[in-house]
Order: sequence, then C-alpha cells, then structure tokens
Amino acid sequence: MRSDNSLHLSTAAKQRHELTRAKAIAALHELDRAGAKITFESVADYAGVSRSWLYTQTDLKDEIRRLRARNQPRHATTTPARQRATDDSLRQRLDIALRRNRELADENQRLRRQLAHALGQLRDAPPRTRRDPITIGPC
Repeated sequence: MRSDNSLHLSTAAKQRHELTRAKAIAALHELDRAGAKITFESVADYAGVSRSWLYTQTDLKDEIRRLRARNQPRHATTTPARQRATDDSLRQRLDIALRRNRELADENQRLRRQLAHALGQLRDAPPRTRRDPITIGPC
C-alpha cells in the first residue's frame, strides 16, 4: 500500500508560495528604492512572477497601486519655476487683453453705426433702386 504524500505536497506548495511572495515584496521595495516606474509588469518581471499572480495577492496589488499613485508626477507642479508666469507678466497679458477688448468693442460700435446708416439709406431709397448694392464705408 502507498503512503499518503499530500502533507509533503501541501508543505512544498506553501513554501513555494512564501518564496514567491518574498521575491515579489523584495522586487517592489527594490524598484521603489531605485525610483523606477512601478507597474504590475515591472514588478512581475523583476521578481520573476506572473502578473496574474500579482493581481491575486490583495496586499501586493494595493501596495503597487499606492506606490504607483505616489510616484506619478503632479500636474500642477510640472512646469519648472523659471518657466512659470510672474505676476508682472500676467498683469501685462491682462492689460493687453483688456486693451484689445476695448478696441474690438469700439470697432463693433463703429460697424453698428455703419450698418444702421446703410439700412437707413436702403429704407429711404426709392423702390426701383433698392436692388442696387450698398457699399458700407467709414462714418
């Protein structure tokens, strides 16, 4: 009769699991210490484990996501200080925009007067000449 070896198989599987976890944790810490990009793929490659296995390990999965989020650049501070706009340059840009806005408002008012004048001419013109084009000029 054969003996039951399931205890040895179970023990070997547990040891293999713990060794794999230790390799994955060590890889995660080493990549973080080196400042490398931390992704499931990079951890799996460095540790020699599968990505699908990493996804099944809740604590490792959460740690990879935490480190990945921590190491992602902040969008608000990506512009170097020497390239950021100063208060003076922002004021200058605002002054230019306000000046341009006034110019456009004046031009708009001038065009409205021209249009009103042309429509008045068209209304006052005798019916036979209404089909003649009207050229709008400066007022």
